[in-house]
Amino acid sequence: MSGKAGTAGARYRQLVTAINEADRRYYVDDAPTLTDAEYDALRVELNALEAAHPELVSPDSPSQRVGPSADDRVEPAVKLTEVRHERPMLSLSNAFSPEEVADFAASAAKGLGGREPELVAELKIDGLAISLIYERGELVRAATRGDGTTGEDVTANVRTIRAIPATLKKPVTCEVRGEIYMPKSSFAALNAERAAADLPLYANPRNSAAGSLRQKDAAITAQR
Repeated sequence: MSGKAGTAGARYRQLVTAINEADRRYYVDDAPTLTDAEYDALRVELNALEAAHPELVSPDSPSQRVGPSADDRVEPAVKLTEVRHERPMLSLSNAFSPEEVADFAASAAKGLGGREPELVAELKIDGLAISLIYERGELVRAATRGDGTTGEDVTANVRTIRAIPATLKKPVTCEVRGEIYMPKSSFAALNAERAAADLPLYANPRNSAAGSLRQKDAAITAQR
């Protein structure tokens, strides 16, 4: 490999390494090192390189999996019981222009047999993805996204969150997926308490929500 191909290959390996490290810090350590814009820029460049040079695509590329590699996973500060998702918790793709949104709508319409889809748009809440399993209306399991295939059991901690019902109005069996997040006001109050106790501060609300949820002691989650 030489010339442009060699340059592309070297840059490709840099991107794979950088994104995998960013994923590990985000999903495993709950300590992101890149802003969303910085991370998205790396993913866009990686996708463009893979489209232009498909021969470069490697099994360890972030595009080939739904989350951080379990083989390279670093043990989290708090060890929780691992559970396997009944269905993979996949990540969402980004759209950076009206044209990309239109392409998504066209793809959705094709999947619906030509019927025009109804789209709903809302502001993104940056939290920790969660899977809630209800059996006959009762919450029986709550798990983090983890690597998309295997997450951590946080059922006891989720039961302390008043916004999440332990019992549904109807005895249905279902899975609900959403985001666990911390309002900015609660984040500021928590960091003020940690500063007063001379403890390290959380970097952002998502980081604090993840740290609060991934506790061995559910009482700590309840306090936050």
